[in-house]
Amino acid sequence: MPYEKVDIDVRTYEFALQVLSIVDVIPNSHSGTVIARQLARSGTSIGANVEESRASESRLDFIHKLNIALKEARETHYWLRIIRDKKLIESDRLAGLLQESEEIKKILGASVRTAKAKKK
Repeated sequence: MPYEKVDIDVRTYEFALQVLSIVDVIPNSHSGTVIARQLARSGTSIGANVEESRASESRLDFIHKLNIALKEARETHYWLRIIRDKKLIESDRLAGLLQESEEIKKILGASVRTAKAKKK
């Protein structure tokens, strides 16, 4: 999806689906299971928090929800790097997902900064 202007709601939803596809093929070892659970949790939480931000009760609540989504995006990027570097999945298969997680982090970071600037 890079270079397309796609709503962050759609991007994070599609990202969650891609994350879950990766989770399904992580080897069933002790470390693989732990990492898969963490990745599934954080990777799906990004979009859920973006979705929640749309129904926020105030600008502060909106910023808070987007900040949580950003933190989850950062955590997801971390787990994807662990999977790549531990060679649990071929790095070719993760490259697009790593790139998308980087872009989502940038979009959410910019959104948080913009929302905070408008608050003042």
